[in-house]
Amino acid sequence: MRIRHDLYRTIFDTVYTGLMANLLLAVGCLPVVAGLLLTDPARSWPLLALVAPVCAPGVCAVFAVLAGFSRDRAPSVLRTFGRTWRASFRRATALGALATASLVVLGVDARAAWGRPIGAAAIPVLAMLMVLVVATSLLALVVISERPSVRLRDVLRACLYLAVRYWYLTVASLAVLAVGEALLASRPAIALGLAAAPLLYLVWANSRYALRAALGPVPGTVPKT
Repeated sequence: MRIRHDLYRTIFDTVYTGLMANLLLAVGCLPVVAGLLLTDPARSWPLLALVAPVCAPGVCAVFAVLAGFSRDRAPSVLRTFGRTWRASFRRATALGALATASLVVLGVDARAAWGRPIGAAAIPVLAMLMVLVVATSLLALVVISERPSVRLRDVLRACLYLAVRYWYLTVASLAVLAVGEALLASRPAIALGLAAAPLLYLVWANSRYALRAALGPVPGTVPKT
């Protein structure tokens, strides 16, 4: 009976954490979510790019919730999310703005080079730079979720190196993000209501493993020997 009770509690805590993380992420990214659902992203992308940085603190907060769940299986979701969102807001938003601006500039350059002779050489380079921006930003958000006061320049330098060093984990995380983006485009309710937290957990786990040399093990866990 004790084993059955623990099993039911684990299942309940897992479902509760996932659903609450999805809800809080949607609230934290409400301007972007509204833009995706109510407008044509192909036409409204400048507005979406303008409000995209506000999602970064929410993603940081969800990463903190997932870290807490990985650590003790019963985190205080609302408290963890709110505390991390407030602590990481300034640096996470600045990171989101920097990443968004970089992606817009690189995307515009790639669009301008499309169909021109220089495009054959320029577009692969621009595409690789966009991948590095996304990968570095993901790792940086994980760092900021644990250490909100860290200096952004130092974080970006270290995360760029680790994103390249652990390229296979970077590829896996980007593949998970691609699945989430495809699901959001085709089934937004499922993506936001059910799939976001599990997909972000995979991204967080990959990122946290790549960052273990810089951050150490997840706080509260016992390192494997």
